[in-house]
Amino acid sequence: MKDSISSKVRNNLPDNAFGLPQRREYPMPDAAHVRAAEAYFRYCPEELKPQLAKAILRKAAIFDVNVKSDVIHYYAQK
Repeated sequence: MKDSISSKVRNNLPDNAFGLPQRREYPMPDAAHVRAAEAYFRYCPEELKPQLAKAILRKAAIFDVNVKSDVIHYYAQK
């Protein structure tokens, strides 16, 4: 899985491509990056986890990614 993107591509992404758009963190322009955001979810600040969890599930639905993490599903309910 290639979960890194060049800074040029990242800088050109719209805010809604990020799990945390206000910080422009956790870019999810494709399925591989949705999986990467799921893998890196544990590093998200606690107070932002509900927002990121909801964004991951929203993008997962768009890119047909099965999010298996019970933790993400838990935070998405908050």
